[in-house]
Amino acid sequence: MSRTISTLDGKRRKLDGGVMFGSTPRESWASWATPDHDNRVEFASRGLLVQQDGRNILVLAGADALLAPAPRTCRCQPGSPGLLDGLGQYGLKEHDIHVVMLTHLHAQLPADLSAMIKEGDTPRLLFPAARYITSKRHWTRARQPHPRDRALFVPQILLQLESSGRLELIEGPDCELLGDGWRFHVSDGHTPGQLLPEIDMPGGPVIFAGDLVPGRQWLQLNVTSAYDRNPESLIDEKESLLDYLVASGGRLILPRDPEVAMVSVMRDRQSRYVPFDSYQVLNGFDT
Repeated sequence: MSRTISTLDGKRRKLDGGVMFGSTPRESWASWATPDHDNRVEFASRGLLVQQDGRNILVLAGADALLAPAPRTCRCQPGSPGLLDGLGQYGLKEHDIHVVMLTHLHAQLPADLSAMIKEGDTPRLLFPAARYITSKRHWTRARQPHPRDRALFVPQILLQLESSGRLELIEGPDCELLGDGWRFHVSDGHTPGQLLPEIDMPGGPVIFAGDLVPGRQWLQLNVTSAYDRNPESLIDEKESLLDYLVASGGRLILPRDPEVAMVSVMRDRQSRYVPFDSYQVLNGFDT
């Protein structure tokens, strides 16, 4: 099977550093990423494009990028590049995507889209020819959320996914729609039923880390997020996944890291997980 992977950069977002780094002291996380005067830190919104056997498969961490962008109110100002612009760099449009794999369904929307939804003018879903894949167990959580994470789900997105007739909910480690060379790791620590796809590549497996390991700093086992529903479970899952990557020579795609797209992982002399062989961007990567 012929397969290449490429990273797509969506619109960058500024999020509260204290929330994103959880119980990590500000003195530590502020040395990793410089916060603004509101304690916000810039994070990437990185997707993964997998091209195999004439099909284009898009992997996304959450549902943030599923809605069509809000129309620009002022044509005199250039718009911020988004996911569709990233696809355009590979000669693709949204109609060219065959499958969208969603690790989970959390969505933190920009202010303009949130305002449109509040006014009853929800934008349409992108990728009208694609099948959407996510976890059946996570879908149940999204439709009946706990009060602790209810604000992270956008009901209008879920309704459009359900009514599209193109939503496929999976339960096991495999998915017939994606074919051979794909497996899923299940993570419950951040949100129940998050799926982390593992993709076979000639140089070793590549795992899209979702919100289990969103960036390099989260390779430290004790670094968690205030969004994580079960931090202790998340730490155990993270250790297990990273041990697997070390043993298999695998690599990790980091959806939120503003500087690095993919890393290999090793243990240092203090048994800490550390990144090496970093890639800032992937463009038709096939090894």
